Amino acid sequence: MARENTERAPLGDTDWLTLGQAARYLGVAQSTIRKWSDSGRVRAFKTPGRHRRYRRDDLDAFLERSLPDVRSGPVVLIVDDDERLREYVRVNLEMEGYRVQEAGSAEEGMGVLDDLRPDLVLLDVMMPKVDGWEMLQRMHERHGVGSIPVVMFSGKVDEGAGEAAERGAQGFIGKPFDPQELIAQTKQLLPT
Repeated sequence: MARENTERAPLGDTDWLTLGQAARYLGVAQSTIRKWSDSGRVRAFKTPGRHRRYRRDDLDAFLERSLPDVRSGPVVLIVDDDERLREYVRVNLEMEGYRVQEAGSAEEGMGVLDDLRPDLVLLDVMMPKVDGWEMLQRMHERHGVGSIPVVMFSGKVDEGAGEAAERGAQGFIGKPFDPQELIAQTKQLLPT
């Protein structure tokens, strides 16, 4: 059984952050910082109510020794209506040093693109209302073909790599797939 990397949080100290505050401070998801503290990478303390608390100094030290580029790593935009898949991919990419933005629809993804230019987009083909192919076309119209690398993924195996390449995507993965494959392709196209 793995030893939990937590201690009791001292009372009265004002420089303590909750899980949500610590995640915002590091610029990652709460599930990512939870994984880091469970694996011993980030020191966490537990309140008597078993809530995690983080000292700002410990978070700063973690940034310096482990993730110097957590705030400046490559930005990946995940666009998929499956929240669980987005979370899994996000957590794993953040652990590799990527900054990740999420969108639950093509419309939301285009909104993110209005505010941010990611280094790579991971784009699901099958989404309600506007599908991934339409979003890819809109991206090309706004930003130019190939200006932002895109990896498409789909549950329809017949919509394969050939079509993705013809439409200007840099990669394609058919579903069901091992999300690690998507992460591996991300790392190949966009090293940290």
